[in-house]
Amino acid sequence: MSDFRGRSAAVPTKRLYFDDPYQVEFEAKVVQREAHDSQPALVLDQTCFYPESGGQPSDKGTINGVKVIDVLEEGERIIHLLEEDITEQEIKGKIDWPTRFDYMQQHSGQHLLSQSFYELLEGETLSFHLGDESSTVEIGIREIHEEDLEKVEKRANEIVFQDREIKVYFVPEAKIKDIPLRKPPQKKGMIRVVEVAGFDYSACGGTHCRRTGEIGTVKILRSERIRNNLRFDFLCGHRALKDYRLKDRILRQLAAQFTVSEQEVFSSVEKVVSDSKSQKKKLRKMQQKIALYEAQEIISKAKEQIIRDILVDKTLEEAKFLALSIIRSGELVVLYALKKEERGYLILAASENLNLDLRELVPLLSPLIKGKGGGSPSLVEMAGEEAENLEQALDKAYEFVKQKLKA
Repeated sequence: MSDFRGRSAAVPTKRLYFDDPYQVEFEAKVVQREAHDSQPALVLDQTCFYPESGGQPSDKGTINGVKVIDVLEEGERIIHLLEEDITEQEIKGKIDWPTRFDYMQQHSGQHLLSQSFYELLEGETLSFHLGDESSTVEIGIREIHEEDLEKVEKRANEIVFQDREIKVYFVPEAKIKDIPLRKPPQKKGMIRVVEVAGFDYSACGGTHCRRTGEIGTVKILRSERIRNNLRFDFLCGHRALKDYRLKDRILRQLAAQFTVSEQEVFSSVEKVVSDSKSQKKKLRKMQQKIALYEAQEIISKAKEQIIRDILVDKTLEEAKFLALSIIRSGELVVLYALKKEERGYLILAASENLNLDLRELVPLLSPLIKGKGGGSPSLVEMAGEEAENLEQALDKAYEFVKQKLKA
């Protein structure tokens, strides 16, 4: 089989979804049977399958019972990539309707959001992506206040509840200036316009609902900065309902856990977080006091200036507290190693009066533990994948420090 790429445009594929996006099944004839990236592929004389375009993914479904794994647009032709080859010349195609309607809800909802951003904040839509879980729209604004975001969301849902008609029609390029498009069209020739009656006019080739009421609730989830603009995650219709069910279930479970009303959950969580921070501060102070006592005991038993050990019952933070407590009590060097979750850690500390630069140990020990680290001349922390070489790393660090102290 040959590849579609580089071939001249043949007979254009009639796009049935332009006429009726609610059509699920269709019959067609195969006009070209080749391969695309080594995958069996067909070009039909007509199709209901929407190809990936304009931020909207391609439709899912079957042709003669064979799964369609992707649908691509190449000029005026639409290419159907199949899970396996079929030999019939006449085919029956079937669109996966739940997926198609989901995409229609998200795409139509995006038009409402985009116009709401433009109407209320003069924010132009720069890009749109319809994802499997949520969709995003990039708006040309640098910041937004919570109350303005709520106004945008409220305005979009007002149009939903008004159940306005969504009309689709083609306009010649010469007359497109008579249509109050939200932004100039990118294509030439006949321009396909999607109009939300009396609200939004957009040049768009996607599939859309007949009326805004079919979109269902429009919900903005979050925003993030991108290219000095803001990108918003949003959900429409069944996706928004699914998200509400999840969050409602979580809220009810939290209310039951705290034995409070749903309205009181937030204040209860705030109190738990506040209490947790307070307890962590108390615990930290207690750990520091314990480290001081333990440091004195270790110093009293030390037989030389260099103290080294592999600690098995301490956290990294506890080991660091202990090492610092020791070196602050005298002119000492501490070489500690720990193994946590199959990773090896080294904590190297030295009294500042000794004028050692423990950072010199990093390139020497890194190959042994297959890791990296850094810090200050008197305190270095390292982490690596080879926990079994910690003893060898301590030996090497010990010899290095011993030689430095003799110099």
